[in-house]
Amino acid sequence: MSTATLLLKGREYELPVIEGSEGETAIDITSLRAKSGAITFDPGYANTGSCASAITFIDGEKGILRYRGYPIEELARQCTFVEVCYLLIHGHLPSPAELIAFDAKLTRHSLIHEDMKKFFEGFPPSAHPMAILSAMVASLSAYYPNSGDSELNIIRLLSKAKTIAAFSYKKSVGQPFIYPRNDLTYTQNFMHMMFAVPAEDYVVSPAVDRALNLLLILHADHEQNCSTSTVRMVGSSGANLFASISAGICALWGPLHGGANQHVIEMLQQIRESGQSPRAFVERAKQKDSGFKLMGFGHRVYKNFDPRATILKKAADEVLASLGMRDPLLDTAIELEQIALTDPYFIERKLYPNVDFYSGILYRAMGIPTNMFTVMFALGRLPGWIAQWKEMVGDDKTRINRPRQVYAGNTVRNIETLEEALAMTV
Repeated sequence: MSTATLLLKGREYELPVIEGSEGETAIDITSLRAKSGAITFDPGYANTGSCASAITFIDGEKGILRYRGYPIEELARQCTFVEVCYLLIHGHLPSPAELIAFDAKLTRHSLIHEDMKKFFEGFPPSAHPMAILSAMVASLSAYYPNSGDSELNIIRLLSKAKTIAAFSYKKSVGQPFIYPRNDLTYTQNFMHMMFAVPAEDYVVSPAVDRALNLLLILHADHEQNCSTSTVRMVGSSGANLFASISAGICALWGPLHGGANQHVIEMLQQIRESGQSPRAFVERAKQKDSGFKLMGFGHRVYKNFDPRATILKKAADEVLASLGMRDPLLDTAIELEQIALTDPYFIERKLYPNVDFYSGILYRAMGIPTNMFTVMFALGRLPGWIAQWKEMVGDDKTRINRPRQVYAGNTVRNIETLEEALAMTV
């Protein structure tokens, strides 16, 4: 095994070097504090590997994303979301028999306990669907307490999450809940529960169904991001699956993470309503003191094109054409994209459109309201969170997460007596 040498205060420390299956290099600092009394300092953990995982591989420099070794482009082209769920959770694509059995389980466990409907009644109409989703997922722990069958809980969570999400939307618009149907696929069922109303039939178009599968697949996992790391951190304490995933949902809610696609739509609306040209907003974004940020460009990981954005750009054109509609925001988005991709400022900084730039356009075309965008992200990310949680609890090297800190506060102080305090004020 190769090693790295750290020179600290005149002393040398040998640290093991780990190499991943794709050639990534990591210096193992597990024993650093015990040997030297020092810790590493890495705000945001951008240079810290918190685990070894066999689920997702990303090469941000080359724009590569793979689930369990399969390129995202192939999965998006050839698989359904349910197949990708199985792949992430079980490590391989399902055989025809495995897929039938898995799909049947997801169908059988779609219903939520009738008592849970009372929880929805307690939320105000203004409640954000993400608040409802996180609370309802956590509450599943109360209905399935002390269940040692983690595989069954995984099925329950995957299946019931879409029902909870759809019910959250129905609550927000004051419509009656629509129950899942056994004759529909996973994605068709979700859209049916979202948009069907009593006594009226609702049929999901093939174009919309395929687009929803595509969106969920592209969001299914993305290595150790903020929400996934949150799921692992909470789970490392021994918290159950439902509690861990609920925490991940809360982490995803932030505008710098899962809420970014909602902010893209809001930005596009702001541009159109302003009456100014997209170029004027591009110029504003280049000025640090303008307070305006061009949402949907650049990525923390990808220093090239986001491979998911490339897929969604094509899908957006196809879906809008098949639905016979033209979204004026898409025109603004296209113009904004063309300006940014030819502007030296963005080219030099490699600020290419990311997945959030196009996903919001697609969700709008499908009729998904803006406040549900992050919920859709959560539904897509669910199998990745589950796979990461399952991998973590099955690893005998897992320890409860406990980051260190560099203390920067006051040194020791003593409490002054009343007499001393009064004397100092005279």
